[in-house]
Amino acid sequence: MPTSSQVLVLNCGSSSLKFAVIDPRNGDLSVSGIGEALGEEEPQIKWSIHGQKFATSLPGDARHTEVIRFLVEQILNDKPELRDHLVAIGHRVVHGGEKFSHSVLINDAVINAIQECVALAPLHNPAHLQGIQAAREAFPELPQVAVFDTAFHQSMPRHAFVYALPFALYRDHGIRRYGMHGTSHRFVTERAAELLNLPVNEVNIISAHLGNGASITAIHNGRSIDTSMGLTPLEGLVMGTRCGDVDPGLLMHLSSRLDYCMKEISDMLNKKSGLLGISELSNDCRALEQAASEGHDGAQLAMDIFCYRLAKYIGAYHAVLPQVDALVFTGGIGENSSLVREKVLGQLRGLGYELDLGKNARARFGEEGPIASDRSCVTLVIPTNEEWVIARDAAELVPPDTPNHDPSVRE
Repeated sequence: MPTSSQVLVLNCGSSSLKFAVIDPRNGDLSVSGIGEALGEEEPQIKWSIHGQKFATSLPGDARHTEVIRFLVEQILNDKPELRDHLVAIGHRVVHGGEKFSHSVLINDAVINAIQECVALAPLHNPAHLQGIQAAREAFPELPQVAVFDTAFHQSMPRHAFVYALPFALYRDHGIRRYGMHGTSHRFVTERAAELLNLPVNEVNIISAHLGNGASITAIHNGRSIDTSMGLTPLEGLVMGTRCGDVDPGLLMHLSSRLDYCMKEISDMLNKKSGLLGISELSNDCRALEQAASEGHDGAQLAMDIFCYRLAKYIGAYHAVLPQVDALVFTGGIGENSSLVREKVLGQLRGLGYELDLGKNARARFGEEGPIASDRSCVTLVIPTNEEWVIARDAAELVPPDTPNHDPSVRE
């Protein structure tokens, strides 16, 4: 049973709410779960406590507030050894604009700033605000902390984040590249520094977070200097259902020649493109690998394009870094698809990459470590742990007079 401070981590999506109770000192999970299909016909909640799994349906009108209420009344209240050791609530917030370069204690001013960024993340930030309000009502005695996906990328130089558009659009409206997945890229940067026996502020890596959403970041001396996502999560790599980079002229063509409205264009680029759109089969990399092995041409093409575009970005980030101490794969695909890693490194032979097939095959399902030969540029697989980063940040920002406060978290 836990005897140290615990942090409740909340990740509110537009129709889902992920939650976890984590020891911020070591990342150990006591509780994890998800409320799904919120606002839809058959919402449900699934959770596990110390590895034991449970599931139940929720009322048809259930939203984030109902998930948090269930978490408090049906899960935590039955586990006082967990509830009584909560020290803070950590919230994942997708977009903080230019306002936040670090995690912050949530107050009314922070809530207003998150609200001001709704236009930059219309599907995510409103859900985060709902989760924050519900958590403040459920846990009025606990500090709430916002951890921003965009914060890690606030170290990018202007030449990396300003679009080649009229400068007034940036100056007056904040239209620029922001990047996402910063919490994941930050975690693997810190872990890569440990594995490479380097101080974090001296490590130079290319971090590839590959999942249904995917991004790649160039990290110089532990700081993000470029990343593939932009104003929104749509820019950059091919993803599960997002197109990544396209010619902006495509939007005018779809509108003027094919009579698409803006909603149809948005839905297509965000929800019907990427691996799903190319393959006409699935956005799931596992399903596409299986289908490709059985001769499905669309699945093969989707995997080829995904890996080709990723390899191009890796090559480009070699050009912006003074040196590359390691290439790191993380995220669901990056951690588990030995085929994707093999195809990408095959494209990068000219840059000195050479795969070790045995190491690559073993580095799956939570196993970390090197996957390249001794002659190759260093290539690592590092499972990400964004929830632990959120829990750590939340615990470190807890005021000393907070109930259950454990000062050893800061050590």
